[in-house]
Amino acid sequence: MHPITIFGRKGCGFCRRAVQLCEIKDLQYRYVDIEEEGISQADLEKTVGKPVRTVPQVFHGKDYIGGFEDLDSFLKMQQAS
Repeated sequence: MHPITIFGRKGCGFCRRAVQLCEIKDLQYRYVDIEEEGISQADLEKTVGKPVRTVPQVFHGKDYIGGFEDLDSFLKMQQAS
């Protein structure tokens, strides 16, 4: 499985849950704090390829997954395969 990349920010409950989910599943992941890295909403939208209103924004390798619920669904589908 490719590494998971989570774009999030401090104080975001869903961002914390995405990280926890990766840790529980013992997945390789990278957490990017958009505020610490100076990533603007416009920068994130360019990376994602569509308008972004919330975090986390999650990728599997270079493939965009979505938010926390999308990550949860993606991992359940991977487990079922």
